[in-house]
Amino acid sequence: MFETVSADEVRNRRLAGMTPAERAAYDEAFVEATARLEIAQMVYDARQAAGVTQTELAQAAGTRQNVISAIETGAKVPGAITLAKIAHALGCSLRIEPIAA
Repeated sequence: MFETVSADEVRNRRLAGMTPAERAAYDEAFVEATARLEIAQMVYDARQAAGVTQTELAQAAGTRQNVISAIETGAKVPGAITLAKIAHALGCSLRIEPIAA
């Protein structure tokens, strides 16, 4: 039978055998992966809400369709300028806000 565990438990088990430096690297990678996927989802959701294709968004943002695709799949992390262009093309604003504690 399979054991059911939470994501926190999996993380805790993985971290248990790591040195402090390994833990820091793991946490950094986790934060990066989370940010990458959050950006991907936000771009996808905004594009869908605007009712445009990846090609149409790419043209409006001054980039290529494959760049939009890579961003939406999390394969590429766009820079701030690219994100601002995408946001503008979708009629959205780009804000950086503190995380609620």
